[in-house]
Amino acid sequence: MQSPLLATFGRLQGALARPTSGPGICLYTPPLFDLSGFISSSLQGCAVLRFPGPKKLETYFAGARGPASVGKSRGTRTRAVHGPRRRKPGPLVTPIFASSTWALASAREGADFAVETAPPAYYTRWGNPTVRELEDALADLEGGARALATGSGMGAIASAILTSVDRGDHVVAGSSLYTATTEIFTRLLPRFGIETTFVDPRRRGAWKESVRPDTRLVYVETPANPTMMITDLSEAVSAAKSVGATTLADNTFASPVNQRPIEFGVDGVLHSATKYLGGHSDVVAGAVITAKRSLFDRIWFVYKMLGPALGPFEAFLVRRGLKTLPLRMEVQSRTAQSLAEFLEDRRGVRVVHYPGLRSFPQHALARKQMDGFGAMLSFELNGGYRAGKRFVESVDVATLAVSLGGTETLVQHAASMTHGPLTDQERRVSGITEGLVRVSVGLEDADDLIEDFDRAIRAA
Repeated sequence: MQSPLLATFGRLQGALARPTSGPGICLYTPPLFDLSGFISSSLQGCAVLRFPGPKKLETYFAGARGPASVGKSRGTRTRAVHGPRRRKPGPLVTPIFASSTWALASAREGADFAVETAPPAYYTRWGNPTVRELEDALADLEGGARALATGSGMGAIASAILTSVDRGDHVVAGSSLYTATTEIFTRLLPRFGIETTFVDPRRRGAWKESVRPDTRLVYVETPANPTMMITDLSEAVSAAKSVGATTLADNTFASPVNQRPIEFGVDGVLHSATKYLGGHSDVVAGAVITAKRSLFDRIWFVYKMLGPALGPFEAFLVRRGLKTLPLRMEVQSRTAQSLAEFLEDRRGVRVVHYPGLRSFPQHALARKQMDGFGAMLSFELNGGYRAGKRFVESVDVATLAVSLGGTETLVQHAASMTHGPLTDQERRVSGITEGLVRVSVGLEDADDLIEDFDRAIRAA
């Protein structure tokens, strides 16, 4: 009687015996199993599976996923779990394709891939099946045409910005941004004669007043880091379109669960996937999602030269994180609301910045363009710089650390930490006060966090 293992190898042999064409995927086979008697095209330690279609590899592993489906009518939680594809027999979880390169059927095929945008199975810096699975899921959640996953959030931001501008161009950007993004506009782009005008996104008409005939990029971050300033996306897009500029929006703080800028006409959406998309503080990644394929093609060309590729294992971690994103964001946002309300009434706190508070100056705008208020907040202590540092060093349940979006609540003193590299003038323009504390609310019980913050404020 034939063993189940031999029967499986026999079926695999039959599948491989059928004539096919197209690129192959090399599946590692442990030396313990000698497949030479069962697989006609065998390499040492490698079984070569060949799929039909030398160019169109929308499915990278045999039978695991079918063609992309129109799933935008499905709920956010459903799409976060399943992505945009219909399931077929095969692995339930996307495999990690830990290969830097792919065996090709012919030199002609290699030449074709060399001029193709983001080929899925050619060279992993250009594209990878595991990474592509993540990209398709991100594009689906944000409502975009295509997505490009990168090795960090700054890899995505830099690739998108450098795609959008040329020597001598003009940029309009929000005044409160992630520090490294600000440094691109103030330290890198001036080397190429590119000028940036920073505007207060809270002032109505500021975007329209600041664009010029030579403006080629309007850049927004909403909610902004760390002040939580909200940009009216429709207003920013209208200003950009009036001069033919590209609009990019960093959606890291909100996540696609709470806000989808493409719905407001934004051309490209940026994420540090290290944060909420991955969600567990165990991966560094980024992404840019474009409304149209044409912008994706342009960004990919720059990305290909800069090389901020995302590895397949990191892509696997982010894709796994996406499946629980809506659930995590729901709990974290609810806890952030409770914590913000406590801080608002706490003696020693000068002001709380959280879009979910009715006292927040842009609360109405946040309600208009966001489905939820998110899990980021900041607050200012009366004691200034010293009080801010003492607070973050006194917490017990929360953790003093940079970054955000994970399961643990993180606190940091912006003036001395993330925004420390900026000049005093740049911090003032960004709204960074001496006593500002930024909080990334995690999954802990709200009561425990409130007690922890109450004690740390007393210590400050």
